[in-house]
Amino acid sequence: MVLDRATFPRAKLCAGWVTPEALTDLELDPRDYPLSFMTFDKLHLHWKALTFGLPSRQHSIRRFEFDEFLLRRAGVRVEQHKVREIRRDAADYIIDDAYRCKYLVGAGGTSCPVYRTLFHDRNPRSSILQIATYEHEFAYEWENAGCHLWFFDNDLPGYAWYVPKANGYINVGLGGMADSLKARGQHVQDHWQKFIGKLKEQAFINYDEFQPKGYSYYLRGNVDVVSVDNAFIVGDSVGLATRDLGEGIGPAIESGLRAARSIVTGADYSLAGVHKLSAGGFAKKIFERKHAAIR
Repeated sequence: MVLDRATFPRAKLCAGWVTPEALTDLELDPRDYPLSFMTFDKLHLHWKALTFGLPSRQHSIRRFEFDEFLLRRAGVRVEQHKVREIRRDAADYIIDDAYRCKYLVGAGGTSCPVYRTLFHDRNPRSSILQIATYEHEFAYEWENAGCHLWFFDNDLPGYAWYVPKANGYINVGLGGMADSLKARGQHVQDHWQKFIGKLKEQAFINYDEFQPKGYSYYLRGNVDVVSVDNAFIVGDSVGLATRDLGEGIGPAIESGLRAARSIVTGADYSLAGVHKLSAGGFAKKIFERKHAAIR
């Protein structure tokens, strides 16, 4: 059974970037996915005055559709419920005196109640790995069909993105290291208008009805304790986003599958080997391309 405080389908703040590896893990053939789906064979990367294309097959989806599709495909019972209290009763877990289970998987993201109750003290997150983001996904008949990333633009300690979606949607946003922003006396929102101005100036968009929202999550760090008895944490509940691009969908899927296998087979639950970098490490490739261009 899945407990979630939201109803589905629901808006989920996320650029909606999905790797081919994540689809393979999901055993999902893009040809069988009936909703918004785009494929990029090249990423357009911008680093100050340097711009280049990086061959790399990636996909975009709308989380509003994707999450609902996967949830229904799973065929499990779903109840809307905001979890407030988790306690042990012998070998079971009791949730809000309303639910009892032998196995418990925390997949509630940064504010996951399973992490907060059972893992916070055992596996504390590092503030230096916290990412603050600000974004908006909206209906728009885009003309530029490429996926574009701007690194460290206007001294943002992170990157901004332009990700078109099929069926007339687009996601634009930016994310930065929260500690670095704080040290500068800044907020990620301070960079928003400059970024939107760039998109308009370069004719990516002509749009003024923005309603951006923010959220935070953690890059891959300390994952020493990810299970306690029959409780497990996965995805952003652990803090598994890749260290180069902060991509979290793939690591969330992979960790979820590992937790499921552990429950079914009794094997140890370990996150060793879960990718720390997106598709082999975009950051490394960017540096290599940058230095090659300088030479």
